[in-house]
Amino acid sequence: MSNKPNAREAILDTASRLFFTQGYHATGLSQIIKDSESPKGSLYYYFPHGKEELALTCINRTSEIVACKLRHCMETSESAAKGIQDFILDMAKEAVDSSFEGVVPFSFWLAVETSCISEELRAACQSVFKDWQEVIKERLLTEGTEEEIATTQASAVVSLLEGSLLQALTYRDEQPLLAAVKIVPALLSITERE
Repeated sequence: MSNKPNAREAILDTASRLFFTQGYHATGLSQIIKDSESPKGSLYYYFPHGKEELALTCINRTSEIVACKLRHCMETSESAAKGIQDFILDMAKEAVDSSFEGVVPFSFWLAVETSCISEELRAACQSVFKDWQEVIKERLLTEGTEEEIATTQASAVVSLLEGSLLQALTYRDEQPLLAAVKIVPALLSITERE
């Protein structure tokens, strides 16, 4: 039986962690190979186009994980507001449990840093935000929110999530996330177009 899937996952886990903690530009492929304890050939076997392809895979992988958690919260909660609050509380718990080191602030780390150097990575980050907004918007629509308002609210919620998580990681404190939880119902109660 081959260990290739394990090597690929180790490379992705390591690359995601390093891109987040050090940034895209400061993270070299040799460090990813060394820290993942993978043979050099493995990285190039799985990611023949190098660092950009690896980053793109990390973005998509993170997006899928977050979207799955968000969708679960939205589908199992009694309301959109409660689903979003549950999702944020789960993030806060994850952040505290990992001493604020095991949580990636969505695609912020690559969206900002790579938007000027790679159209493909910028487009991937844009797609991530749209996908998460769509999960929230779908739930809002089922609750009778008008489409234009649901679109605006979903965008604002993703901004709130991203900003509160970034602050929590910066301060190493869950309070920004807990503050976001309190704001969600008010944010979703806005029903008029400005």
